[in-house]
Amino acid sequence: MTRRKFYRQVFTVEVLSEEPIGPDIDMADLAWEIKEGDSSGNFKMTKSEVLDGKQVADALAEQGSEPGFFMLDENGEDTDG
Repeated sequence: MTRRKFYRQVFTVEVLSEEPIGPDIDMADLAWEIKEGDSSGNFKMTKSEVLDGKQVADALAEQGSEPGFFMLDENGEDTDG
């Protein structure tokens, strides 16, 4: 198994607004709404953990990505690229 470390950090974003913000807003638009728009917001890290190759391969799959993003196979082993 790869000896590389990977990091999983979870952030919570709190937004105060006069109008509801839809659940389909992307991060860039949400950041704009907080920094430039009519909403107030802040964020904080709520979790941080170190993952091994297999754990990050599984987490990538859960996100709809693939282990190749970090040059890994589905078992968390390094690939040649």
